[in-house]
Amino acid sequence: MATIDLIILAIYTIFMLGVGFYFMKKNTTMDDYYVGGREMGSYHVGLSVVATDVGGGFSIGLGGLGFMMGLSGSWMLFTGLIGAWLSASYLIPKVKKLEEKKTFYTFAQLFDHFYGPRVALVAAVVSIIGYVGFTSSQLLAGAKLASASFDGVNLETALVIMGALAVIYTSIGGIKAVIYTDTFQWIILMVGLFFIGVPMTYFKLGGWDVISKLLPREFFSLTNLTWIQFFNWMVTIIPIWFVGMTLYQRIYACPDEKTAKKAWHIAAFLEYPLMAFMGVILGMFSKVALLSGVFSEIGAQNFDPELGLPLLIKYIFPVGLMGLILASYLSAVLSTADSCLMAASVSVINDVLAKLFLKKKEHQSSLVIGQLVTLVIGGLSLLLALHMESVLNLMLSSYSFMVSGLLVPIIAAFFFHSQNSLAALLSIISGGGLTLFLQFSNTELPYGLDANIFGISLSLVVFFVTQKINQRDK
Repeated sequence: MATIDLIILAIYTIFMLGVGFYFMKKNTTMDDYYVGGREMGSYHVGLSVVATDVGGGFSIGLGGLGFMMGLSGSWMLFTGLIGAWLSASYLIPKVKKLEEKKTFYTFAQLFDHFYGPRVALVAAVVSIIGYVGFTSSQLLAGAKLASASFDGVNLETALVIMGALAVIYTSIGGIKAVIYTDTFQWIILMVGLFFIGVPMTYFKLGGWDVISKLLPREFFSLTNLTWIQFFNWMVTIIPIWFVGMTLYQRIYACPDEKTAKKAWHIAAFLEYPLMAFMGVILGMFSKVALLSGVFSEIGAQNFDPELGLPLLIKYIFPVGLMGLILASYLSAVLSTADSCLMAASVSVINDVLAKLFLKKKEHQSSLVIGQLVTLVIGGLSLLLALHMESVLNLMLSSYSFMVSGLLVPIIAAFFFHSQNSLAALLSIISGGGLTLFLQFSNTELPYGLDANIFGISLSLVVFFVTQKINQRDK
C-alpha cells in the first residue's frame, strides 16, 4: 500500500476517533449515551440503520455471494427491504405508542413489560449471546479486509487490531457518535464505490467483452439460486427487523413515529437495490479479476470468495482512492461492531446487572461500568471470531439464534395480545435451544432448510400449546 493511502487511512481513523471523543464529553445521561437523547433525525438514523444492518459484514458477504453466484446474490438484501417495510408499517407505530408511557433502552424491556422480569432476563441473555456472535462476524469481516489489503498482516493479527479498535471506539462515543459517523462514512462509501469504484473497475477489467466472456451465463441472471436458499434468507433476515436490539435503539433514538418510519424507508431503499446490486457486482468483478490473472500471485485453488472484494480494492483502485475506499469499509465494519457491542453492553447493564446486582445509585453511574462490560464483550467476540472462517455464516447463525427464540413471543405480544409468561419463557428456550443445537451439531437438515426454520416452528408450537393449556387449567 502506498504512503498516501496509509496517510488517508490514518487521517480517516483519527477523524472517527475524534468524533467519538467529542460526543464522549457531550454524553451526561443514559439517554445521551444509549439512545442519542431521543432526538435524532430521520436521515442520520436511516443511514445508521443501513450501516449497522448491512455494514462491513454484509459488504464482504455480498461480495462473496457475487463471486459465487452473480446477480442472484442480491436477493439476500431484498429480504432486508421487506423486513424494513414491515417493521416501519406495523412495528414502529406500536413501539412508539408504548414508548409514550414508558422509557425503554433495550429490547428486553419490552419482554419485561409484556411478560415480566423472569422472561425479560432470558430474552436479554439470548440477545446478548446473539450480538456477541454478530460482533464477531464484523471483526472477522474487518480482519479479512485488512489482511488482504496490507502486505505481511495475517488474519489473526488483523483480528486483534480490529478488535482493539472496535472496543476503544465503542467505549468512548455513545450512540450519537455512531449515528453521525455512520452518516459521513456511508456517503463517502456510496459515492466512492458507485461513481468511481464500479465504473473504474469495469473498464480496468476490459469492459463487457471480457466480463461476459469469463463469467458463466447464469451469473447475469436473477434466478441463479434455489427457492430453498431464498426461503432460508427470508426466514432468517426479515424477522431480525422485529428482534434486533440495535434497531430498537434507533427507534428509541427518534423523537416520534413519523421520523422513525421515514428513517426505515430510507434504509430500505439504500439496502435494496443500491447496496445489494453494488455489492454483488463488485463480487462478480473480483471473480473476473481472479480468472483474468489479476490475483495471479494468490492463485485460484482454495480461494476464499469473501476475500475477492478486499483484493479488488488492493489491486484495482489507484493510489489515494484505495486508501479512501478501504477507510470507508473499515469504518463501516467498526460502526456495525460498535453498534452491536453497545447493544450487548446496554442489555448486560440494564437487563442483567441492574436487575441482579447493581443498586440504583450504581445503575445511574453505569456509563462507567458499561466501558468495562464492553471490554469483556469485545474480548469474547474476538475469541469467537478467531475460531470462525466465514463472515456470512457467522452473521446468519447469530441472526438465527436470536430470531428463533425471540420472534414468536414479541409478535404474539404486539399483534395477538398474548401475554402468557410461561408460554413466552418456554418458547424462547425451546426455539433458541433447538437452533443452537442444530447449528453446532452440524445436523443434516431435510431439503437444505436452515436450522432457524425448525427453531421458529418449535417456538411457535410451544408458545401456543402452553398458552392453551394454561387457559384450560384456569
